[in-house]
Amino acid sequence: MKRRGRAAGPASDDGGRRPWLARGLTACRAQIVDHLDRTLLIGAALALAASFLHPVATFDRDRFDQVIVFDITQSMNVTDYQLEGKPVSRLVYAKQALRQALLALPCGSKVGWGVFTEYRSFLLIAPVEVCTHLAELRATLDNIDGRMAWTGNSEVAKGLFSGIGIAKLLPDKPAIIFVTDGHESPPVNPRHRPVFNDKPGVVKGLIVGVGDLKPSPIPKFDPLGRPMGVWGADEVMQTDPRSQGRGGSVGNEQLAEDPADAGPAVTLPGSTPGSEHLSAMREGYLRLLADDTGLSFLPLRQPDGLIRALTAPELAQVAPTATDLRLALAAVAFVLLLARSAIPMWQRLQTRQRSPRTGIKPSVRGQ
Repeated sequence: MKRRGRAAGPASDDGGRRPWLARGLTACRAQIVDHLDRTLLIGAALALAASFLHPVATFDRDRFDQVIVFDITQSMNVTDYQLEGKPVSRLVYAKQALRQALLALPCGSKVGWGVFTEYRSFLLIAPVEVCTHLAELRATLDNIDGRMAWTGNSEVAKGLFSGIGIAKLLPDKPAIIFVTDGHESPPVNPRHRPVFNDKPGVVKGLIVGVGDLKPSPIPKFDPLGRPMGVWGADEVMQTDPRSQGRGGSVGNEQLAEDPADAGPAVTLPGSTPGSEHLSAMREGYLRLLADDTGLSFLPLRQPDGLIRALTAPELAQVAPTATDLRLALAAVAFVLLLARSAIPMWQRLQTRQRSPRTGIKPSVRGQ
């Protein structure tokens, strides 16, 4: 009897307290899981509902405000680039590179378009926010071409100075991005090249040099944009107007500078006297203009290089920027729903770990 009573003691303890404790823990766990399931579902619903209210928050972040001016003179029609294995003009390649760059600019940045021809730059579209107006920016970019030019002259330095003046007067003080091959027509006299009358660096920006370094013929087009061959040597001015003298007061007398006052000979970087009917990127001349104006210079080789230059820290502006929170709220709702769907899997895993293993003989105390 004593032996039987001793054996019954542990059995009574296991059947009394431990099942009661296990039932209590199981009930608490069920309540917690039930409350957690409802909490996750309510949180996901609230996050999705809030996303329909178009919430916006303002943070200080880097943004890029830029006016991009395209040289649309005839030398920009030279086909010395390739795009998808096909030859394309300098202007087409530059536009395609800028089209890709629009996607790399963070939301809150602003871009405007301008064109240069003759001796002036003109603003087509004032800078607008890139994410909200991406479709409009791309549509207007596609329509920029040489048919917008009203003259064949290409006084690059004056056009650059004019573009800087435009950017300086805009409210947000955007950077100037000037896209050109640097081909001056008529040629510039190196002693009398245009002078930048403002402080270098008054406007941040970048000169983007387009074209190959090897000269190529310049295509000729009529006012409607129809091809008419290429420009010949006898159809363009090969020397600058100043070196040819100016009209005098009597008859056909020509006035020119006194050689004694002219000083030592000066050559302009990239100048090609006698070959002005051919065009190449005037890299040396563009670097000289960049030094004059305090801008940076980038030869356009690949779109990736242009994207890095346009998003460089030197061109960034720290400003309060409105940020759309809809995507963040949708992500929160997705994570909450994912966590809710994982609860049953977690319960099954816990149940499997608590259940006795089959196929294993239980150990007997004393063996």
